[in-house]
This record gives sequence, structure tokens and C-alpha cells, in this order.
Amino acid sequence: MSEPSPRVLIIEDEPEIRRFIRVSLAEHGFTPLEAVNAAEGLKLTAEASPDLLILDLGLPDMDGTEVARRVREWSSVPIIVLSVRDRESDKVQALDLGADDYLTKPFGVLELLARLRVALRKRSQTRETKPIFTAGKLRVDMSKRLVFVDDRQVHLTPIEYKLLLELVKNAGGLVTQQTLLRNIWGPGYAKEGHYLRVYMANLRKKLEDDPAQPRYLITEPGVGYRLRV
Repeated sequence: MSEPSPRVLIIEDEPEIRRFIRVSLAEHGFTPLEAVNAAEGLKLTAEASPDLLILDLGLPDMDGTEVARRVREWSSVPIIVLSVRDRESDKVQALDLGADDYLTKPFGVLELLARLRVALRKRSQTRETKPIFTAGKLRVDMSKRLVFVDDRQVHLTPIEYKLLLELVKNAGGLVTQQTLLRNIWGPGYAKEGHYLRVYMANLRKKLEDDPAQPRYLITEPGVGYRLRV
């Protein structure tokens, strides 16, 4: 039985470019999927699990760099950016936020296909993080950035969500205070442990039945925190 053809999601709002890419991919053995805006692209990324994303930066509802950042919160799917922006700073920003490669419009189909093949070869062999995480009554939908406890939606601040996400991505494992502070607030905050204590207390109030005896958000004294599964 032959291997299934790689599925490539094209997130592009310009119909002519989208059609050009779709036809080119189909002619060369790929299965193209299409999204006309960021919201549809994020939804399809979560639901269809494509093997690669081709992402335009100039989308009507959200900048493509934000799409890349959100996808990287829970997936390592390769991302190739297509954009008319040719400044070095734009390319660096897209790559820093999770893109694997960057092509400036207009582009040639042979170059696109070559870069696509390289990205697929390099694709990480590590296990993908599923877009929906569950532990007991706690459910985190990472593709939609929603958190539920016992099917009741819980509203978190951006910092609270980032803190929870760091623990979800390392569920069951110990995450040190220094790692959390660096990843959430930046390298200059590695010794500001009081930040973590305040936000962890807020998270427990929102997520735990009894914040004084947490079921999920466990403190490892003097070291860090663990999301128990």
C-alpha cells in the first residue's frame, strides 16, 4: 500500500494565489487544503492535522505572525510563510514566532516545492501535542485558547493562560520556577519568584475545587510546579 500524500493547508486570502498553489501542489502529489482567513486556518490546523502549512502574513482578520505563534503553542507542524513583505525584520519576526521558512512574493513554484520538501524532511519525529488537553474535570482547548472546568468555561488573563499552557505542555513533569519566569516574563525575571506565587494562587482559585488542597496545580517546594494528570 502506498503512503498517503502529504496534506498541505494553504492559508491565503487572495483567490488567484490560492488557486495557483492548490493546482501546483495537486500536480506534484500533494493533497491541498484551503483556508481564506486566520480563523479558518487555525480551525483546520486543529481539526484536519495537516502535514504542513503555507501561510500568508497579510490575512484580513489576523496577522500571519500571530497565526504562527498560536499554532506553535501546541503543534510542531512545519510552516512556510509567503508574503510581499521583504524586509529582514519581517522575516526574522516570522521565523522567531515559529515559521520554518520564508518566501517572498512573487515566487516560483519549483522553489516553493523544494522548500516544502525540505520542511517535510526536517519535520520533528517527536510526538505532537494534541490540541485538546484533559485531566479530570480540567479541559484546555489550545487551538481555541479556551479553558473549562467541569464543562464550565473559565476566563483567564493572558498571563494566567500562558502559565497554564507552560504546565500543560509539560503535563506530569516538573517545570522549574526559573523556566516559567523566563518563558512567560522574559530572561530578566528569573529571580522574581513572587510573580509566580501570585499568578499560581489566582489560577488555583479559578481551576481548583479547593485551592488550599490543589488537585492539578502542584507545588514542588523550592523547585517549581507540576500539572498533575
